[in-house]
Amino acid sequence: MEAEIGIVGGSGLYAMEQLQDTSEVDIQTPWGSPSDSYLLGTMGGRRVAFLARHGRGHRIMPSELNFRANIYGFKKLGVTRVISISAVGSLKQEHRPLEFIIPDQFYDHTKRRVSTFFGDGVAVHISFADPVCPELTKAVYGACQAAGVVAKLGGTYICIEGPNFSTQAESRLYRSWGMDVIGMTNVTEAKLAREAELCYATMAMVTDYDVWHPEHDTVTVAQIVENLLKNAANACQVVVQAVERMPRQRACKCGSALEHAIITDRAQIPPAARQKLELLIGKYL
Repeated sequence: MEAEIGIVGGSGLYAMEQLQDTSEVDIQTPWGSPSDSYLLGTMGGRRVAFLARHGRGHRIMPSELNFRANIYGFKKLGVTRVISISAVGSLKQEHRPLEFIIPDQFYDHTKRRVSTFFGDGVAVHISFADPVCPELTKAVYGACQAAGVVAKLGGTYICIEGPNFSTQAESRLYRSWGMDVIGMTNVTEAKLAREAELCYATMAMVTDYDVWHPEHDTVTVAQIVENLLKNAANACQVVVQAVERMPRQRACKCGSALEHAIITDRAQIPPAARQKLELLIGKYL
């Protein structure tokens, strides 16, 4: 095991200076290359792997992300918990810019994503009623409080395809559905993390109000970038607190998510699929 905790850095967060004794590792997966090299290091006495979701320099758009490779890479490194750091727009007046939301639900409004490792002779249906790890989510929320960052526990993150932002009609519709924040990445990661039996939690950093807000047009790109940078600095402090407080052992059910999810008769699984999926389902075969 090279790491136990994974950090996915979103928009505005492409490295973490809080990591010590760092090294970089490139990983190839059955699904191709991850977004970038993984930065391995130590934080609070724990081994951590950091990955810039969009690549350093922000080169990859949401729909272009190789989500499967990113999550599989964490699994290959030995990671058991993943904290996702993501920039989002607010869909409610009470969720203000520079505040963090720790969502406990997702709504998948994407259209072109592959959000499973399985298929090609292997049918798997995970439970996804509770899409984030409750243990990890509480740890992240507690870390926000310890770091002095205003955060709210719970809420729904709607994930859209992008890369364009919403129309006013779409934004108003999402608000009428009761959505809290809007982004373009996290639900796909969460599904794959569950299939990989990794704990997953989202730290959604509000940069601005979405287009529904009457003052949206007064927000400049410079202001949004400024908020991104402030949020990224706060997120780093929260991650430090979360890593230090994280229990050594998992008491959740994430580590056995596939135990009753593999529907295919084991004898009918193609040899090529067995080999490709060994890291994910080998213990059940």
